[in-house]
Amino acid sequence: MSDFVVLSLVPMGIGAFAAVACALPGNFLILRRQALIGDAISHVVLPGIVAAFLVTGTVAALPMLAGAAGAAVVAVLLIEAIRRLGRIEPGAAMGVVFTAMFAGGVLLLERSDTSSVHLDVEHALYGNLESLIWLDATGWSSLLDSEALVGLPPELLRTAVACGAMILFVALLWRPLKISTFDEGYARSLGVRTVPLGLALVVAAAVAAVAAFDAVGSILVIAMFICPPATARLMTNRLERQVLLSAVIAAVAALAGYVFAGYGPLWLGRADAVSAAGMIATISGLMLGVACVAAPHRRRAGEPAAG
Repeated sequence: MSDFVVLSLVPMGIGAFAAVACALPGNFLILRRQALIGDAISHVVLPGIVAAFLVTGTVAALPMLAGAAGAAVVAVLLIEAIRRLGRIEPGAAMGVVFTAMFAGGVLLLERSDTSSVHLDVEHALYGNLESLIWLDATGWSSLLDSEALVGLPPELLRTAVACGAMILFVALLWRPLKISTFDEGYARSLGVRTVPLGLALVVAAAVAAVAAFDAVGSILVIAMFICPPATARLMTNRLERQVLLSAVIAAVAALAGYVFAGYGPLWLGRADAVSAAGMIATISGLMLGVACVAAPHRRRAGEPAAG
């Protein structure tokens, strides 16, 4: 069990925190038919994160968040410019911008010296979850050892804080989020400022994406924004249950995916493990597939749930 604490406990915790942090705002993005925003955020943050690293020389949370925020602003301006000048619908403009910015971020990574940190094309896609082990741990007693706790990977605290922030965000803004998601016009008649609220939801999703990005990569971030909320949506008509279920599904997918990534190939007679982030995303997709076939509310996941 001491090997589990050293090698698996922290990565599994990081994966679960990151998954839940993305799934919570993902519920409202899906119900507002804005699921593509989560996809876009996970793409446009890459050039901002790389630029922040090149300027500051560090992958600390605040520079990364500032870089991602700057990239998001640039993306919004580009989408609006393309939409107006090209007179094309917003979804097409968004698709052009976030793919182009992600490709630009990949090129910037390839031309930059990021060898001293976990920031390269592979980590941008798949993260580095497997390498986030707790080297200073000797067993379960290390959880109470202040000296050993200093050696915890910083990604654990970062994703835990992001997860807590998303829980707090949903709890504090539950009523206006719920009303505006069901009927934006009615929400405005009650005095809810729907435009700032929608912007706050996008910002919350961006914070979750940035906190999770370097640990789990863009593929898992995209999957967690969409798959757990969509799966939960097919299992219940109550929004409260949907949000809780999405968090449970995200955590289960993260834990099961990490275990299957490490031990699944061994069970099948293979020698090498596979990508943990890739397996977690695959498990979440399989759970959604099962829900599409067997869940009690098999209809379009983007339809608003009952209050």
